[in-house]
Amino acid sequence: ARGMVATRRLASFAARRAFASVPGRVPGPGTPPPPGGFKQPPVPESLQGVQRIIAVASGKGGVGKSTTAVNLACATARALNLRVGLLDADVFGPSVPILMNLAEAGMPAIDERKRMLPLENYGVKCMSMGFLIPEERAAVWRGPMVMGALGKMVRETAWAPLDVLFVDMPPGTGDAQISISQQIPLTGAVIVSTPQEIALADVRRGVNMYAKVAAPILGFVENMAHFVDADGRKVYVFGQGGVRRTAEEHGVELLGEVPLDPSIGTSSDAGRPVAVSAPDGDAGRLYEAMARRLIEKTAPLPEPS
Repeated sequence: ARGMVATRRLASFAARRAFASVPGRVPGPGTPPPPGGFKQPPVPESLQGVQRIIAVASGKGGVGKSTTAVNLACATARALNLRVGLLDADVFGPSVPILMNLAEAGMPAIDERKRMLPLENYGVKCMSMGFLIPEERAAVWRGPMVMGALGKMVRETAWAPLDVLFVDMPPGTGDAQISISQQIPLTGAVIVSTPQEIALADVRRGVNMYAKVAAPILGFVENMAHFVDADGRKVYVFGQGGVRRTAEEHGVELLGEVPLDPSIGTSSDAGRPVAVSAPDGDAGRLYEAMARRLIEKTAPLPEPS
């Protein structure tokens, strides 16, 4: 019953705010805020006590963004022993319940302050529309309703205290991405892509969008970079080095090149991310290294005045 009430509240809440932006390019090691453009919002009360907020994004679907977000979150919690949250901002295609083995965990509980309590597994606090809407039921919502739902998950969830909150963004550069940027001050964004040009074109659009919303690009992740055959040779199924070249063009760090490894997909479908199920494997160590680098290169958000 509480879950249905929460779902109705999410669906009924609609809010749209103006979006100001100016063109921007990435001239250095990250994306600087454009002068006179978008101003980051203040930290909402629900996120006071959250040290970092990192968006994991992609310009195109199907490149492994959610798998990357989940493994970064799990690696940060397990290897770095930090307090970690994961917000599934993909309202139309929530993946976190399955990837985090929480699909059967039920609805979030509500505390005495009427806030939703994140579901937790592998040391990561999680919130997703997949916890509130049955798996077989589609969220057939227009833009304002989507933004309202995202706002509810941000503002009416008991997130704090956290060292880092990862936000699994929906693919693309539309209302949902803008809405998140309007409602929470992002520490920065990680952009995930596969090496082929059709995906890289959308990466460039994503870089431009995050420049407009004053969110530094913390790094690129090349997913499905290569396949290792039975003889140990690397086979570049989707082309070689595309994300690396794009990172160099924009002056952005390449955080890692994740191989096309069947075990990553198998463990993800089973709700056992490789950062947890095989932390000492090649992929597990790579996710840990990327998680460490993200914490190293980011500073905690300033305390609200």
